[in-house]
Amino acid sequence: MSAMDAAAAPVARAPVLLFALATAVIVQGLYVAQPLVGAIAASLGLAPAMISLVSTLAMLGYALGLFLLVPLSDLVESRRLVLLTLSANALALLVAALPIPATAFLAASLLAGLTAAVIQMLIPMAAAMTAEAQRGRVIGNITSGLMLGIMLARPLASVIGGWGGWRTSYLALAAAIAALTLMLGRSMPRLPPLQRASYPALLASMVRLWREEALLRRRAIPAALCFGAFSAFWALVALRLAAAPFHLGADGIALFALAGVSGAVSAPLAGRLGDAGRTRGAKRVFHVCVVLAAALAWLGGETHDAPWGLGLLVAAAILLDAGTIGDLTLGRREVNLIRPEARGRINGVYTGVFFLGGAAGSAVAGLAWARAGWPGACLVVLGFALAALAYGMRDGEAAAIRPPRPCPETAPRCSRTC
Repeated sequence: MSAMDAAAAPVARAPVLLFALATAVIVQGLYVAQPLVGAIAASLGLAPAMISLVSTLAMLGYALGLFLLVPLSDLVESRRLVLLTLSANALALLVAALPIPATAFLAASLLAGLTAAVIQMLIPMAAAMTAEAQRGRVIGNITSGLMLGIMLARPLASVIGGWGGWRTSYLALAAAIAALTLMLGRSMPRLPPLQRASYPALLASMVRLWREEALLRRRAIPAALCFGAFSAFWALVALRLAAAPFHLGADGIALFALAGVSGAVSAPLAGRLGDAGRTRGAKRVFHVCVVLAAALAWLGGETHDAPWGLGLLVAAAILLDAGTIGDLTLGRREVNLIRPEARGRINGVYTGVFFLGGAAGSAVAGLAWARAGWPGACLVVLGFALAALAYGMRDGEAAAIRPPRPCPETAPRCSRTC
């Protein structure tokens, strides 16, 4: 059996619901700080220009994990790698909940983000455990769990933090991930690695994949720009909602964040549009949604009429989430169909670039907030949104994506997909 055949053959049935639940819980660690940023900053004594680091370092750590840890899923036995990384994630969250100095908290946030990259080990692992005919549906179901976790992270953190303080949110998440580690340990089979290369060679191959796969670049770059706009908005909107004229507390901010969950309806819609061959037009619509969201956020945050402004901000949150999730779903659908033998690395590159965009968005927005307040933050959101739209407009018609097939019998034997 060739490496390609081995990569495509399922070895066991994936526990889809458990994997979806796991991704939904693990991803909470990347967003738990966003609605609590004011309380965390006050507790740790962070300067205004450093407030965005609370969210940015988790995102940056996640992006580093996607580039440095996820490729190991092609090289190391998957079950052991997942369980070790999950254990480190629970420990990092536990440390963040302790009464430690600000620098130690920020380091723990970086480590929590780094090890949260285990999410992107579970998705290719599920693909390897699933027959080709059902692979897209399984990946879609697990990705839906991931997106639901992203959308629910902020309201859950707000509710728990409002009840027991921001440290309680971290403690609860650490306990949940520890329980998940035990559950996954009982459900996951041992999967042999797909590659025999050295770790440095594996990392070098990711650069080669980025250079060789034009589709990967065309889908990752606009996704990163959309997520930059997404992160810039959500990293600071809690601070705007807590100020005049809104004066929302933890429960009010939780309800606001919960409203954005309705934007997740774009995920199944995007999947159907992609299957129907309408990827290019759908992506442009989603990019326009992100641009409109930036404009509405600016107007809503600058109004002195609380109900009217809050309504505009809710609309902005829904459009922003719908546009970002729709673009991500279309991109992930396509990149998951290229090079099955490098599934972990391609997933790591795509999602790593995506989250680098998110880290950049929240970091730049934090600086803009310190200098120009909410208008400055919204200008950053708009800049990322317009860049995504412009990149999408210049993107040529995507080539039709077909499932990998072996070379014709008349062609020379090779290890590449035709």
